[in-house]
Amino acid sequence: MLVLGGIVAASSSCCGTSEKPEGNFRYLIDEFADLKVMRYQIPGWDELSLQQKEYIYHLGEAAKYGRDIIWAQNCEVNLPVRKAVEDIIANYKGDRDCKDFQDFIVYAKRLFFSNGIHHHYGEEKFFPECSREYFDGLLASLGYGNVRDELLDAIYDPEFMLHRKSTDPASDIVAASAVNFYDGVTREEVEAFYSAMADPDDRTPVSYGLNSKVVKGQDGVIREEVYRIGGLYGPALEKIVAELEKAAVLAENDSQKKYIATLIEYYRTGDLRLWDEYNIEWVQETAGTVDFVNGFVEDYNDPLGRKATWEGLVNIKDHAASGRTELISANAQWFEDHSPVDERFKKKEVKGVSAKVINATTLAGDCYPAPPIGINLPNADWIRKDYGSKSVTIANLTRAYDLAAQESPKSTLSEFAFSDEEIKAAKKYLAITNEVHTDLHECLGHGSGQLLPGVPAGALGEYSSTLEEARADLFGLYYMADPKLVELGILPDAEAYKPEYSNYIRNGLMVQFSRVELGKKNTEAHMQNRKLIAEWCYEMGAKDNVIEKVVRDGKTYFVVNDYDALRGLFGELLAEVQRIKSEGDYKAGKALVEKYAVNIDPVLHKEVKERYAALALKPYGGFVNPDIVPVKKFGKVVDYDIVYTDDYLGQMMEYGRLYSTL
Repeated sequence: MLVLGGIVAASSSCCGTSEKPEGNFRYLIDEFADLKVMRYQIPGWDELSLQQKEYIYHLGEAAKYGRDIIWAQNCEVNLPVRKAVEDIIANYKGDRDCKDFQDFIVYAKRLFFSNGIHHHYGEEKFFPECSREYFDGLLASLGYGNVRDELLDAIYDPEFMLHRKSTDPASDIVAASAVNFYDGVTREEVEAFYSAMADPDDRTPVSYGLNSKVVKGQDGVIREEVYRIGGLYGPALEKIVAELEKAAVLAENDSQKKYIATLIEYYRTGDLRLWDEYNIEWVQETAGTVDFVNGFVEDYNDPLGRKATWEGLVNIKDHAASGRTELISANAQWFEDHSPVDERFKKKEVKGVSAKVINATTLAGDCYPAPPIGINLPNADWIRKDYGSKSVTIANLTRAYDLAAQESPKSTLSEFAFSDEEIKAAKKYLAITNEVHTDLHECLGHGSGQLLPGVPAGALGEYSSTLEEARADLFGLYYMADPKLVELGILPDAEAYKPEYSNYIRNGLMVQFSRVELGKKNTEAHMQNRKLIAEWCYEMGAKDNVIEKVVRDGKTYFVVNDYDALRGLFGELLAEVQRIKSEGDYKAGKALVEKYAVNIDPVLHKEVKERYAALALKPYGGFVNPDIVPVKKFGKVVDYDIVYTDDYLGQMMEYGRLYSTL
């Protein structure tokens, strides 16, 4: 499970710290449309051994070779469109300074950022500002013939594959989604297909469908095309495996070598039992400095919450900064025991919760260029229960968000906070409370609670991602105000949590909708989660004026009047969301999401968009990777240097040249 970087961009960017960028290093390198592109540094690189650096290099190459997979998974037209765009950028000989070509370049940058034709967060198709006729001329000038209309329909037709993932309950969300997980099948057929496989009595259930596409053949038979060498995405997986084999020789310990070997065998066979075995081995290895994620992991993009997109992340542990997360994980049983949920849904014995602060070295797949800033894995509930989970906070990305924000003179805090007192408190505390809430969300929230016997992991269907993120957020919010955090030295005092509460409500009810087009619904799982929590608490606390809506000088503000009561509401909702998950109560989960998470007040939405536009900020952020470059002497690699590029478009084009496999 992930905490998306957009959350940091929306919240911690408002609270400047006294820390300034080192030397002349510039974090913000490009801005276009609603996006900003940054770069991040890798602290501690020079302290690594040559073997560790070479290990990281090959893990990074393995991650980058998965790039085409995520493009293909997001939509079947993505790779042909990308390759045509790359061809134009590389080879077009006409006027590159005219407005039409510059508009084309903006579209290209958006396409690369989103790994396809749909917005990376809002999931709706976006369109070029240049005309279809102009784009057609670009293609014609490079010799594109009969495929031009097909490509241009994919790019320009508003009726063609409009939503990457449909959430419209009135439609067949499988047929209405552009994601490339299904072909020729309906939602009913998919659910029947997997229901026939499920065994509710299996204590270690396989995540059927996680690594496959479901297709209906001309004979009417429904089958899976499995992601494996020799199967779907085989050429990319062959490249990934070749780099993993090189990395395995350099691993820091035998445990790492073992789980890399298991991962390789999984890629060769597609056997999901090997994926589970790999996750069990991976989660128990905590001694190394170097770690990675490589695989089909998260199911946010699937309308049914079953199929996983490919992602890669290579990282090194920040040993000095990991003290806080290790302290939280060491007290995991205390937090579980004192949770406000029903005793039936609590784990009697919390196992193997490990947490650390890391610095990313390579982002890839669904983590590139817009990564999470916190991760808790593995996702299988039974593995979490029996073996534990790994939780990480990605410090160098959080730092880059904060320092890039300092390069902008305006902030959402000054515009949307009600009072100078709120702003002052936010500047004092939010830098730490944002991190602590992420730690609690990832370290404990996702790993807390348990399913009742016989409840399948996918019981909540298309609402599972939103409700799971809400559950983890609520766990963190509830404990932010607990004296235990001050007792442990995690928070500085009993007032620190209050700005976090105010910021969360302000963002969930208002600020985050700067990212959504006017007239559109709220569809992204993390945004739905925040709206659900904030709206529910606003409504349930109305009679006691826990959260007050104030209009001043024509501007709307939401003010928390009773922080203790708000904590109580967080605990009450946490108990209900945990019940829904533990019992697999699809009907109640659907009702909660549909009522509180989806529809945006159009009047307030318009106001937020106008106020945010006046700030001239970009609501979404992502990153380029540093280049890890071998240094050779007399034909032998003697070191690996880090080169920090500031050319976003250049890196995207380079990755297209070096890592295209499909």
